[in-house]
Amino acid sequence: MQVTTADRLRQIMDERRLRQVDIIRLCEPYCEKYNLRLSKSDLSQFVHGKVSPGQWKISILSRALNVSEAWLMGYDVPRFRMPDNDPEERVTMIRAYGSDAEEKLINIFHSLTDANQQSLINYADFIFQQQQLSTEEAASVS
Repeated sequence: MQVTTADRLRQIMDERRLRQVDIIRLCEPYCEKYNLRLSKSDLSQFVHGKVSPGQWKISILSRALNVSEAWLMGYDVPRFRMPDNDPEERVTMIRAYGSDAEEKLINIFHSLTDANQQSLINYADFIFQQQQLSTEEAASVS
């Protein structure tokens, strides 16, 4: 039996306990960014299999739900979605699906001045480099 976009949308809704209105809210930042409209009626028709979403709406839904477009369309491919290189989208995805610690870090970052944001970035880079060095040293000892 062919899996459809409607099947995949219902699957995500069941797994994540989402309502259609929740999906609409998740889509809003992408709709605004790309100047598109995803109405409640559109989503209802997609979920009930009456209409299949077009390319742009598949793209919006896949971004908002953090799944690959091909998977959402029903193809037998991994669900994982490769993130875009768009920092705003990454922030939106973390806020929607990230941990409380990630969201806290983002909120702190956005409350800092530009100079302090840069300081935090520099410090995070330093910590990451130290971690990599420790990992490399541990691997060379083994």
